Amino acid sequence: MITIMYHGFVSHLAKIPARTVLCGAKDMLLGMDDSIKSIFVVKSGMIHLVRFQEDGGMVVLQRAGQAAILAEASVFSDEYHCAAVAVERSELLAYPINAVRVLLRENPEAALAYAHHMAGEVREARKRAEILALKTVAERLSAWLVWNKGQLPPKGARHHVADEIGVSREALYRELARRK
Repeated sequence: MITIMYHGFVSHLAKIPARTVLCGAKDMLLGMDDSIKSIFVVKSGMIHLVRFQEDGGMVVLQRAGQAAILAEASVFSDEYHCAAVAVERSELLAYPINAVRVLLRENPEAALAYAHHMAGEVREARKRAEILALKTVAERLSAWLVWNKGQLPPKGARHHVADEIGVSREALYRELARRK
């Protein structure tokens, strides 16, 4: 029996030539319904994969920080189903989608690494869904803190937690003040 060793999917992507993409804070990297041309890996910074709500608010579906693969499920789509917005100045590597698809089709170890990565993303999505299903800001924040080992981001970045748990910044700040 041949054992296939798991190596992170990003290490497999590194075999494909990529171009560097730079984004400033609040820049939109890609829009919903844009044709998929690339898969992105965040080298530095933070990108949020978002869906905009009718009231102008947004729900964060993915927080992609350093070494994260952005919108990896788009490997199997023709168009992006979300938008991606830079939260801060960011640098990404863009891998051509066709080369990524060839890699997955022709390299079993890469395909296994991708499957392993996606399993982790499913766990993360389920966690977020459970948090968003909670009724109160207090419940959502408590659940978020459990998943993040009780650690809030530094002041100045805490408003991102509001986006992640689907509440207004003001509601989050009121709840944080109540907990002091």
